Amino acid sequence: MGNFGNQLILLAAGGSLGTILRYLIYQFADKYLNQHLPWGTLLVNLFGSFIIGFVWGLLEKTAVSPAVRLLLIIGILGSFTTFSSFVYDSFYLLNQGQFKMMLVNILLNNVLGLLLCGLGYYGIKIIR
Repeated sequence: MGNFGNQLILLAAGGSLGTILRYLIYQFADKYLNQHLPWGTLLVNLFGSFIIGFVWGLLEKTAVSPAVRLLLIIGILGSFTTFSSFVYDSFYLLNQGQFKMMLVNILLNNVLGLLLCGLGYYGIKIIR
């Protein structure tokens, strides 16, 4: 099948796992959190931001194959986090006249996402 075919299989496997994990978090959010904010999307984006920073920091000076990086970062985490759902949720809030909640959603996803990515990235460097 060749290298390209193997990469596609890794992406498909990682993408499947990331999608399932995202679905489980959405189910948790729908069951246990209020409906005023799109919690499922926020949780996966924030958790994913932290994990991607953590994995990036961990793998930066670790001898790991490009295939493992592909599986983890693009496959699993790429399908776990979701920009399109974030945009949909933000536009939905705007369309419902909930301008303040839309701004809260945008700020939480972006500002906390950046902070958590940095925390994961620098946190692993402190631990190691």
